[in-house]
Amino acid sequence: MDALKEKIRNEGLVLSDKVLKVDAFLNHRIDPPLMREIGEEFARRFAGEGISKILTLEASGIAPAVMAGLELGVPVIFARKHHSLTLTDNLYTARVYSFTKQVESNITVSRQYLGEGDRVLLIDDFLANGKAALGLIDIVQQAGATLVGLGIVIEKTFQAGRAELEAQGYRVESLARIASLTGGEVRFVD
Repeated sequence: MDALKEKIRNEGLVLSDKVLKVDAFLNHRIDPPLMREIGEEFARRFAGEGISKILTLEASGIAPAVMAGLELGVPVIFARKHHSLTLTDNLYTARVYSFTKQVESNITVSRQYLGEGDRVLLIDDFLANGKAALGLIDIVQQAGATLVGLGIVIEKTFQAGRAELEAQGYRVESLARIASLTGGEVRFVD
């Protein structure tokens, strides 16, 4: 996706050979026209899959997931990372490790929003080691739902996430695939 790659080149900050900061348009400040294009692209790539729900992880996956949900005409559910007084029982839960934050969290989704018969598309902002994706997949499996695939905004191909997910038979569609962040420069696969 050319517009996304251009944003990464112009506004992304390479913090190390493994960390790319994109808070200027995705993780802190949101670029709505770009999110619309991202949603349209995910909808195009997963058209005809009979998707009934989109599942993401708070907070950075919400904007692209909502735009894809708008295009596909389906609800978006986000797994919560933080405890809530209103979300206390009847939950699916999983543990996920955040590469960027270097912490492990419990994520939760209410059982009333996801269940058997649902065809789920997972959407997330980054794919690095795949731990967040595996946590979301665990929740889909707990619900007895069917995972259609994973839509990733930015993939770091030099980390093991895609290989692990594809080895388990999951379809992964990434909009920007980064080959390297070495020397402070973003190099794309495509």
